[in-house]
Amino acid sequence: MKAHAQRLIAARLGLALLTLLIVSAIVFGLTGLLPGDAAQQALGQAATPEQVAALRHQFGLDQPALTRYVHWLLQVVTGNFGTSVSNNQPVSELIATRLPNSLVLAGLTTLVSVPLALAIGIFSAVFRGSLLDRVLNVLTLSAVAVPEFLVATIAVLIFAVKLRWLPALSYLSEVDSFGTLLRIYAMPVMTLCCVIVAQMARMTRAAVLDQLSAPYVEMARLKGASPARIVLRHVLPNTIGPIANAVALSLSYLFGGVVIVESIFNYPGLASLMVDAVTNRDLPLVQGCVMVFCAAYLVLVLIADLCQIVSNPRLRQR
Repeated sequence: MKAHAQRLIAARLGLALLTLLIVSAIVFGLTGLLPGDAAQQALGQAATPEQVAALRHQFGLDQPALTRYVHWLLQVVTGNFGTSVSNNQPVSELIATRLPNSLVLAGLTTLVSVPLALAIGIFSAVFRGSLLDRVLNVLTLSAVAVPEFLVATIAVLIFAVKLRWLPALSYLSEVDSFGTLLRIYAMPVMTLCCVIVAQMARMTRAAVLDQLSAPYVEMARLKGASPARIVLRHVLPNTIGPIANAVALSLSYLFGGVVIVESIFNYPGLASLMVDAVTNRDLPLVQGCVMVFCAAYLVLVLIADLCQIVSNPRLRQR
């Protein structure tokens, strides 16, 4: 890899770290604006002012905001997010118990949505203007327009209430068969896939259409190459960067949509933990969860940028 590409990668890494630093300041500032007192919320309304003041001092809530931010940031760098006010447990341990559940949900959603979206986007671009393309466009536009909470509600009404095929809540249990896996994850994954597949498919279609109009494709047609060979051997290798970017941007939606989905289906993931922390005014736990989501989002965007740099021959050879 040439020095220019290495400098680009180093610049992307530095920009990601700078973005994470800025996000940490914003997250800390916004969580400090949440109404209510975390110490009062943890002790209850029957607590005396002396008890509330002692708990605030214990967790450093009586210190200036800048001092608390610097202390918290130095802890975060070492992987320590502090102690939960409501649970009196390390935030890192609480996150570690819930994060695998969210990763499993995100992984299953990715496993289903990525191949489906790529197939829809490629077929829609190859058969541009056909009946198939128009039908797929209408379906993807309709899916994008419907919010995930409405999709989840409709799914519960149809599959849980009306047909009684699936449970309305996704309680985790030991997965000993495909049927158990389907009952736990079918509706959450289906809800997340609806919007993700639509967004990813439309971005993939745009990337493939851009390459299909390139001069080298016309040259391949004049040489007698079949449509399948043109797409597989010429178009798709040149769309790796844009498609990777589309996949990463679409999957980053998981970290927003999963908050609603986990809350609706009572799925014990990181997003539902964050919602409970907001309800309890548990600032260290809210900050830790948000930072994990932001870091995961930045990792996806960074992977997309790196794929675009590595897949571009002009950047590799400069």
